[in-house]
Amino acid sequence: MKRFFILFLLIQAALFTAELMPMGQAWVVKPFTGLLADISGYLIAVLGREIQTSGVIIYDVKTSFAVMIEAGCNGIEATILLVAAVLAFPAPWKNKLYGLLIGFAAIQALNLVRIVSLFFLGLWNETAFEWAHLYIWQALIMLDAIVVFLLWIRTLPREVADEAVAG
Repeated sequence: MKRFFILFLLIQAALFTAELMPMGQAWVVKPFTGLLADISGYLIAVLGREIQTSGVIIYDVKTSFAVMIEAGCNGIEATILLVAAVLAFPAPWKNKLYGLLIGFAAIQALNLVRIVSLFFLGLWNETAFEWAHLYIWQALIMLDAIVVFLLWIRTLPREVADEAVAG
């Protein structure tokens, strides 16, 4: 367990450092966040709004309401938490790959629900938007990463899980 905890902290430190570096921002964070805004804008349009997106901004043409997806709202931090936990856990690489792929998809799917729901909430009530954005959704995205990790551990062969706890 000590090995897991130390590796978890080291991997997290490396990934968060990479994320914050100018190259990480330019090559990964900004393009990914822009893609997330485009997908969210498409989903909002499917739900009946006339939407324009520009970079990380989603704009409602009818009401002029807009949201900007900032750092911390793109699910990258929750993904880093999950990646560090899965990579640090003593399991076969095949299982780790499945956990990373399914976990990334789960976090980003929930994050899309988050962005779309916050957009509609913001159209309705700015106070409710702020409250849900700062308190409810922040916690739910991190909780999603933790739940995905715990569910992933349950999928591991029994001997792997037993060895991890004993080691």
